[in-house]
Amino acid sequence: MPDRGQLSLSVVEAGVGVLLLLAVAGGFGASLPTPSTDETQLDAYAGDAATVLTGAPPRHADRSRLTEVAASRAAFERERGALRRRVAATLGDNLQFRLRTPHGVVGDPIPRATATGRATVPTRHGPVVIQVWYA
Repeated sequence: MPDRGQLSLSVVEAGVGVLLLLAVAGGFGASLPTPSTDETQLDAYAGDAATVLTGAPPRHADRSRLTEVAASRAAFERERGALRRRVAATLGDNLQFRLRTPHGVVGDPIPRATATGRATVPTRHGPVVIQVWYA
């Protein structure tokens, strides 16, 4: 019977180990798409502002400031200035906003090609949507 050559088990294990290391290194080196942190952070700012406004007591009637301004055109017009000041104070100087209710809009026009964050608060009178972007 002729002699046959055999690979040592340790050589096979070393080869498998090298392949495994190359596969892991290749996985880390692959260029994965980076999530857009601007929109994510802006969504968080919009959500925070919506939460603050939802928890704010109404100035005249209803359950919250947002429900009050969504109730009627008269209520929206009466509260427009105070609503603008409240949202601006909540967001700070580095953010601009636009808040849309069923009866009107307060805030700045949204610039084209700008990353925005968005939050919607349902009220019994219709949704209130706030959009924010960096100034």
